[in-house]
Amino acid sequence: MKNIINHIKQRLFLFIVILPSLLFTVYQMVIASPRYEAATQLIVQQPDGMATMDPGMALLSGLGVSKGGHDTQLVQSYIFSSDMLDYLESELEIKEHYTNHQYDIFSRLKSDSTYEEFYDYYKSVLRVEIDDKSSIISVYVQAFEPGMSYQITQTIAEKSEWFINNIGHQLAEAQLEFIKKEHKVVENKLQTAQQNLNDFQNKHNLLDPEQESMALSQISYSIEAKIAQKKAELTALESLMSKSAPQVLAVKNELNSLITQLRIEKTRLINENSTQSINNVLNDFSNLKIDLELALRSFTSSTVSLEKSRIEAYRQLKFLIVVDKAKVPQQNRYPEVFYNISLFILLLTIFFGIMKIIMATIHELK
Repeated sequence: MKNIINHIKQRLFLFIVILPSLLFTVYQMVIASPRYEAATQLIVQQPDGMATMDPGMALLSGLGVSKGGHDTQLVQSYIFSSDMLDYLESELEIKEHYTNHQYDIFSRLKSDSTYEEFYDYYKSVLRVEIDDKSSIISVYVQAFEPGMSYQITQTIAEKSEWFINNIGHQLAEAQLEFIKKEHKVVENKLQTAQQNLNDFQNKHNLLDPEQESMALSQISYSIEAKIAQKKAELTALESLMSKSAPQVLAVKNELNSLITQLRIEKTRLINENSTQSINNVLNDFSNLKIDLELALRSFTSSTVSLEKSRIEAYRQLKFLIVVDKAKVPQQNRYPEVFYNISLFILLLTIFFGIMKIIMATIHELK
């Protein structure tokens, strides 16, 4: 029994370190399929609002201060999303590539894999890194062929660009559409107020009732002055002549005519029972004019809000820019043979050391 234990101790290093290392080295150098990695760099940017607006609009839009966000995380999430995987499958049929039996069984995807396994495998061959300082998004894609890794990387960049641009335009259009509808309501109210005022003026044949009222008042004042003059003239004549004298009768007739005319003019001006009296017309005209002024103020305010919303919507648009286009890789990036073998031997050596310590401890306890 003791001889068997000693024999096992002598062979322990061979079975734990040497043989597994040889097998792993053969796999890495001979069997493992080479994987090529293509890369591209992207960045999300917004328009420079201050460079495209006048000072007045800059004040309206908050001095062009851009709003912060998590656009890079949004792009990263979309690249890793199942929607992106479905799009790549429909465009490039990547599952057929990754399940090809000409590649080694440990590297490829199982041909009968489920969608969840396919999705996990997709995430394993994809790497996305974000630079916190520059916000540059680096996308790395592995494939068994250089052309396929390039096509997948290029398609991811194009689809991500469409996604960001489409989202930005949809938000901007939705915001503008709401503001335009509100502005249209205000514009219709202004047009209605203008039309009501025009119809009122046409109905009464008056350009400006206020000026008409002033003219009638001036006429009334003029007639009252003439009446006062004729009364003075009549008093003077009656002191010199009899009341039946032709001159006295003529002045009386003129005075009565003036009094009658004054009564007519005042009736036109202040008769409350008549809808055609200038006083009532002026009151209705003033109400319509107030409605027009209020509608005009609302329209002016709505126009300013619309222009501000246009600027804000433009500044909120986001564009995905390709900083570094993907290129067809010239040599395989994986597997990293020397690194993998060295790491594997190191781990086995550590494991062997642990086993030796455990066996020594057991021997001491006996």
